[in-house]
Amino acid sequence: MTSTATPPPSPAGAPPAPSAGRDEEPPIWLRRLRAFGYAPRGAAPRTDVRTRLVPPYAQPSPQLWMTFGLPPQVWGTWQRVLSWAGPLLVALVAGVLRFVHLGSPKAVIFDETYYVKDAWATIRQGYEANWPKDIDKSILADPQSVPLPLDPGYVVHPPVGKWVIGLGEWMFGLTPFGWRFMTAALGTLSVLMLCRIGRRLFRSTFLGCLAGALLAVDGLHLVMSRTALLDLVLMFFVLAAFGALLIDRDRARARLADALPLDDEGRARPDRRTAETLRLGLRPYRIAAGVCLGLAAGTKWNGFVVLAFFGVLTVLWDAAARRTAGAGSPYAAMLRRDALPGFLSTVPVAVVTYVASWSGWLLSSDDGKGGYLRDWAAKNDRGSALSFLPEWLRSLWHYETEVYKFHVGLTSGHTYESNPWSWLVLGRPVSFFYESPEPGADGCPATQAGKCAREVLALGTPLLWWAGCFALLYVLWRWLLRRDWRAGAIACALAAGLLPWFNYQERTIFYFYAVVFVPYLCLAVAMMIGALLGPAGSSERRRTLGAIGAGVLVLLIVWNFIYFWPLYTGQSIPMDSWRGRMWLDTWV
Repeated sequence: MTSTATPPPSPAGAPPAPSAGRDEEPPIWLRRLRAFGYAPRGAAPRTDVRTRLVPPYAQPSPQLWMTFGLPPQVWGTWQRVLSWAGPLLVALVAGVLRFVHLGSPKAVIFDETYYVKDAWATIRQGYEANWPKDIDKSILADPQSVPLPLDPGYVVHPPVGKWVIGLGEWMFGLTPFGWRFMTAALGTLSVLMLCRIGRRLFRSTFLGCLAGALLAVDGLHLVMSRTALLDLVLMFFVLAAFGALLIDRDRARARLADALPLDDEGRARPDRRTAETLRLGLRPYRIAAGVCLGLAAGTKWNGFVVLAFFGVLTVLWDAAARRTAGAGSPYAAMLRRDALPGFLSTVPVAVVTYVASWSGWLLSSDDGKGGYLRDWAAKNDRGSALSFLPEWLRSLWHYETEVYKFHVGLTSGHTYESNPWSWLVLGRPVSFFYESPEPGADGCPATQAGKCAREVLALGTPLLWWAGCFALLYVLWRWLLRRDWRAGAIACALAAGLLPWFNYQERTIFYFYAVVFVPYLCLAVAMMIGALLGPAGSSERRRTLGAIGAGVLVLLIVWNFIYFWPLYTGQSIPMDSWRGRMWLDTWV
C-alpha cells in the first residue's frame, strides 16, 4: 500500500525535504546522455558542505616525504614551500628562455615599427607623435640623435600597452633590448601567475606547475614575449584578472562556509536562510579584477569583451555557491545580494581605469599642440547638444569613434592575415622577421654551401596546440556533461579570447592575436593530462599507464619546442633545416 502521510516539516533554515517528484525518472534525452558520461546534479556523493564550497588542496603521499627522510611534523611546512618553490622554478626557466639574447635580431621587426616609436613618445611627452618615414634605420644606428617629433600622431589603440613598452625604453634606452624588456618581463610573470592559478583551480601544485611549464615552452607566447607588440600586454592583464576572480571565488565561498551552522559532528550543513540572505561584504579582488580589465581594455579594446565574459562567469559562480550552501532559489538570491555589488566593483572600475589610462593625452594641451584631436571639441563642437559635457570628454569620445570606424573598416589584404577558424590548428602563423644571410655572416656557418635562413616566426608549439584541440573537447565534455566548474572557467576564458573574432571575418586579423587565450589552452592540456594520470584511488597499473602516457606527451611537447627554437629566436640555420621545419605549406 502506498503511504499518503505528509512528511514532517524540515527544521528551520534547512532545505526542504525531497518530494516524490524528485525521484521520478528524468526525461529520455537526459537518460541517453548518461551513455556519454552525463552526471545529473546531485548524483555525486554528498560530503561536508564546507569541503564542497572550499575543496582542500591535494596532499602528496606520505611516502614522498619519507623517501626524503622528512619527519611528519615538517610535512606541512614543506608543502607550503613547494607551493611557491615549484612555480618560481618554472618561472625562472621561462625567464631565461625569454631574456637570453633578447636584443636579437637587432632590428625593428613587424609591427614594432609602430609601438616602439609610439611608446618612446608616450613615455617622453604623454601622447604619440607623428614620426617621419624610414626613421627606423636612424633609431637602430644612433637612437640618441633621433629628435622627438612635435606633431601628434594618429594611433588606433589605447595607450596602456605603449606606456608598458615605454617603461622598458625609459630604463634601458631606445634599443631592441629596451623596447622588448617589459614584454619579456610580463611574459615571465605570466608563467608564474599561471602556475599559481592552475594550482588554485585544480587544487594541485603539480598540475599548476605543469600548466605554467606548458606556457613556458609555447612558441607563440615566447615570440610575443620577445617582441614589443601590444598583445602580450593584453594577455597579461586578462590573466591577472582571471586569477583575481579565482581568489575572490574562494574567499566568497569560504565566508559562506564559515556562516553555515554545524551539525552534532561539527560538520557544516546547508542552511537556506544563510545561503539566501548572507551579505559577502567587500570583495577587493573583484575590484582588482576590474582594474586589470580596465588596463586590458586600455591596451586593446578586446579587454571590454573579456569583461563581459568574466562578468557572466562570476555571477554564475555566486549562484552556484549559494546553491551549494542550501539556497532554494540560488539565482534569485544572487540577483538580490551579489549582482549589483559585482557590477559596481568591476564595470565602473574598469571604465574609470580605462579613461584614466588616457591621462597623458587628457593632460596635454588643447590648443592644437597636444595629443591628436585633443582640441577637437574646442574647434568643432561648441554649439552641439552635448556641449554641457567637458570638452576633454567630447574630444575623447570623438577620437574613439574615429578609431572604431578604422577598425571595422580595416579590410585591406595582408600576406599573413588568417581566419580565426584556423588558429587552433596553426593554419597561418606570422613571420615577424626574415633574412637570408650569406655564409660567414649573421651566424651562418662559413662552411655552408649556400645561404642560411634566419626567421622569427609567431607559431605556437605545434604538438602543444594540436594536443590542445583534444584538450578543448575534453574540457567541453567535463563542463557540459560532468558539471565541472573548472572546465567551465577554462572554456569561458578561452572563448573570450577567440569567439569575438568570428564577428570580424572580413577584417584583416592575424594569428598572433591568439596569444590572449594561450594560458587557458595550457590549463586545458594540464587538465587533460591530470585525467590521464587517473583519479585518486586508481589502481597502481592504471596510475603507471597514465603516467607513461602523460610523460610521453609532455616530453614530445618539450622536444617540439626545442626543435622550433631557432625559428622563435631568429637564429641562422641552413636552408634545408628551415624547409624541414615548414611542416605545412601555409607556414611559408
